[in-house]
Amino acid sequence: MRGLGVLGEKILILVPKIIQLAKSLEKENKAMANQILRSGTSVGANCHEAQSAQSKADFITKLHIALKENDETQYWLKMFYASQLIDDDTFTPLNTEIEEIGKLLTSTIKHTKENLEISKYD
Repeated sequence: MRGLGVLGEKILILVPKIIQLAKSLEKENKAMANQILRSGTSVGANCHEAQSAQSKADFITKLHIALKENDETQYWLKMFYASQLIDDDTFTPLNTEIEEIGKLLTSTIKHTKENLEISKYD
């Protein structure tokens, strides 16, 4: 995802992993697999859409939605782990990647808001 730098790169790495995880878990629990698939892919879709935002405020809104979807993805991942549908080797790296994306989204939102406030006084 051009324009989002490291955040975009991390999302492009994570989303295919989420898709594969959902596919592998469909037989055990199709409903939960669909949930993590929807939220996990939505992170990337909302970030992609943010690149075409009509304003900085619109950009921030779309990234906030991506952050919420990222949080939901982490929730479903934790539920798979708590239900023993995935092991440590699957959970730990994915959880770390999701946390990193959350931090990058939060930082990007914060800096964009700060720039928006600064530009009000220009």
